[in-house]
Amino acid sequence: MTTVTLPSVSPVSGVSPGPRVGPVTALRNTFTLTWRSVLKIRTNMEDLVGLSLQPIMFLLLFTYVFGGALARSTHGYLQFALPGLLVMTVVFATLGTGLMLNQDITGGVFDRFRSLPIARSAPLAGAVLGDMVRYMICIAITLGFGMILGFRIGASPLSAFGGCLLLLTFALAMCWVSALIGMLVKTPQGVQMFGFLAMFPLVFASNLLVRSQTMPGWLQAFVRVNPMTDLTSAERGLLTGGSVATPAVRSLLWALAIFVVFAPLAVRAYRRRT
Repeated sequence: MTTVTLPSVSPVSGVSPGPRVGPVTALRNTFTLTWRSVLKIRTNMEDLVGLSLQPIMFLLLFTYVFGGALARSTHGYLQFALPGLLVMTVVFATLGTGLMLNQDITGGVFDRFRSLPIARSAPLAGAVLGDMVRYMICIAITLGFGMILGFRIGASPLSAFGGCLLLLTFALAMCWVSALIGMLVKTPQGVQMFGFLAMFPLVFASNLLVRSQTMPGWLQAFVRVNPMTDLTSAERGLLTGGSVATPAVRSLLWALAIFVVFAPLAVRAYRRRT
């Protein structure tokens, strides 16, 4: 009598689990899906236009609407506010990570990934790493258009490059917060709503756009412990000159803490949902 061995099937999903892969193969799978995320940016003109127009709109509105009232000089305010607007643009751009992950899950794309002989974590890691290109685009457009308006980097090129790397490092940590929201919320509209609810207090209750000394005492207490305040102070120092060491170290510690807390939670939510 011939014995036939059937493949094991997951009792929950009804899909045969993929074979276990080694770390080198998993890394190769991750880079392949990272390239997929990059190609999505290039082929999705709506997303590309949004990435391009958002920093331009922020620069024009905040510089010419608030500049004269807050600094009595649009150029002076641009020098003060551009590092903060750079932080705000990139932080808001991290919401795209959760939004795209949610769209892929609800559209059934991750079901097809699950049937392929690839590392299970590769689609999530690839989406996160691929979005780093989006953040680079935001940084380049914000700095480039800011210089057209009159912004001047007052520090060395190496210092400015360090500011860009610091911002990318922090964005890499923040995108795991966005990924967690994308895993927990059922619809892309929900990702946008809960994402903005989480980001708005952090972004605007800080020293991004105004000096914290002009705020009420109770709000200053929150501003002092807000990670966006340290990141903005570090960016101002790296781009225009000034104190850098303390806010930069604090920003890196904040990025590490955010990654340590939210990356495992996002991976756990991803495994539950997929």
